Amino acid sequence: MKFQKWIQDHSNHITVISAVLIVLGFIGKFIGVMPLYNISLAVASVIAVIPIAIHAYQAVKVKVISIDLLVTIAVVGAFIIGEYNESAIVTFLFLFGSFLEQKTLTKTRESIKALTEMAPTTASVLQADGTTEEVEIDDVEEGDVVLVKTGGAIPVDGTVVEGKGYADEAAVTGESKQVVKEVGAEVFSGTILADGFLQIEATKVGDDTTFAKIIELVEEAQDTKSHAEKFIDRFAQYYTPAVLLIALVVGLVSRDFRLAITVLVLGCPGALVIGAPVSNVAGIGNGAKRGILVKGGEAMDTFSKIDTFVFDKTGTLTKGTTAVSEIKNYSQDADLSLKLVARLETLSDHPLGRAIINHATTKNLNFQQLEIKNNQTIKGQGIVADIDGHEVCAGNAKLLATHKLTLSAAQQKDLLALQKTGSSIVIVVIDKVVTQIIGVSDEIRPEVATQLARLKQAGAKHLVMLTGDNQITAQYVAEKLGIDEVHAELMPDEKVKFVKKFQDEGRRVAFVGDGINDSPSLATADIGIAMGSGTDVAIETSDVVLMQSSFDALVHAYRLAKKTVLNTRENVVIAIGVVAFLLIGLFAGFIYMASGMFVHEASILVVIFNAMRLLYFGNKDVKKVSAQ
Repeated sequence: MKFQKWIQDHSNHITVISAVLIVLGFIGKFIGVMPLYNISLAVASVIAVIPIAIHAYQAVKVKVISIDLLVTIAVVGAFIIGEYNESAIVTFLFLFGSFLEQKTLTKTRESIKALTEMAPTTASVLQADGTTEEVEIDDVEEGDVVLVKTGGAIPVDGTVVEGKGYADEAAVTGESKQVVKEVGAEVFSGTILADGFLQIEATKVGDDTTFAKIIELVEEAQDTKSHAEKFIDRFAQYYTPAVLLIALVVGLVSRDFRLAITVLVLGCPGALVIGAPVSNVAGIGNGAKRGILVKGGEAMDTFSKIDTFVFDKTGTLTKGTTAVSEIKNYSQDADLSLKLVARLETLSDHPLGRAIINHATTKNLNFQQLEIKNNQTIKGQGIVADIDGHEVCAGNAKLLATHKLTLSAAQQKDLLALQKTGSSIVIVVIDKVVTQIIGVSDEIRPEVATQLARLKQAGAKHLVMLTGDNQITAQYVAEKLGIDEVHAELMPDEKVKFVKKFQDEGRRVAFVGDGINDSPSLATADIGIAMGSGTDVAIETSDVVLMQSSFDALVHAYRLAKKTVLNTRENVVIAIGVVAFLLIGLFAGFIYMASGMFVHEASILVVIFNAMRLLYFGNKDVKKVSAQ
């Protein structure tokens, strides 16, 4: 066992020594010293075949006839017939191919390694007397308050209870822009506090943190096989014994031992076996660098076949926060009217009122100092108060009727126009005169329309919106975004029924939601896509998690899935094509062991480099966005 481990640990050194001996041997041949040629190549063959033979033996112990066994038998045969140059070159190329394969896989896993290295190992826990104590990360408990200073890694998921700073959350969301963190803000383990200081109350620690789950998820994903890989595994179970049988038959019929050995060497499906896994790992690694978590090769394969995208509205197509969408003004001083209604709404905690207050705040209107007298809230209608010498009312049409006021024809037209956009309405009356009609709505994400168009360009055939909101609002949002099909006023279980209906129609369905109340639909769809970080349900229920909640990431993930599956198919075609070419060439007489082995190993390099292209997929799009 120690010998096997030593050989495996030094396989790269063995490859280098083998290469040196081969070069030394050919130098000997060039200068006419044939003993040096034969001895160097023979020693190179013996040294290089050892790690290959060990792998073959380990596979045979578990009843698997591997490629290593084919190569071992072929090399031993070549050695027996005195073709040391053939055996030396075969073993060196095989080891060199394995070396390149490992280098490629290592490169694609760098994002995971980088994440792991960023995981903090200790935390400064605030004590009851105000001091801090440095403790191991495993000893931090939920409810503890930890202190993080500038440049430090945040060790827990939690809520900021004191301080302010800017966090670099690229490790979790893939977003390079720093995010401001103030009291009440959520933070994630593994992110870096670029500036400031924070006291954070831990809500999740250790393996329960979002960061830990991301690392676990991506590591598991890269080990999860796609349909193509599973097919190749089944294919190899029959292909390898078939090559052995063909070589035996060729040897018995032709009586040419050298030809039989050559069949064994050239029949090894090395590129076929490595091509699919490398594509899969490279594709998942590309996504991980951008905050896109795809749960394995099978999810990637299914995602590439999606033709119908079903979206939740609130929090997915929209921001999930109400905001003033439009103001129709009928007063000479629009800012005064807005100041008065904003001050009035400070008496209420209604979402519409908060939207008006936020709007006035962004316009830097100083309304907080205005004096309020005799305020009254009228249930189901609105609020009335005396503010700064004005009688101010804000509410709905019923409030107008109570005050015996009516809208003019123009104002009635404006009201209907706002209602058609799905906006909630606040009518402002100052000193018994209608001064403003304010429309408040859930903001549509500004980038969604463009990205949905890109999604269709990438291959999506149907875009559907399922929402619990009213039909007018849903229809308006759908028309603005170019969505093909809308179903409104639905409960979560009714959304699931629609997903099943689409599947029964033969569609491949992806459901895109926030990962919380949409979890039944996420689980039912062929692919569940959760937009949003930090939720256990999102990570556990979905097949794809977009940590940035970005539609740009959704489009990239969809295009990446298609590109990864295409790349895998390219590698399979290359591998099978090369083996067929070599065997035909061998029997036709224009391919020999040395030249065949060179082509064989070159094909392995081709599929590896082809897969590596996935690591850089989408980089041009990122550069374009940065330039803009």
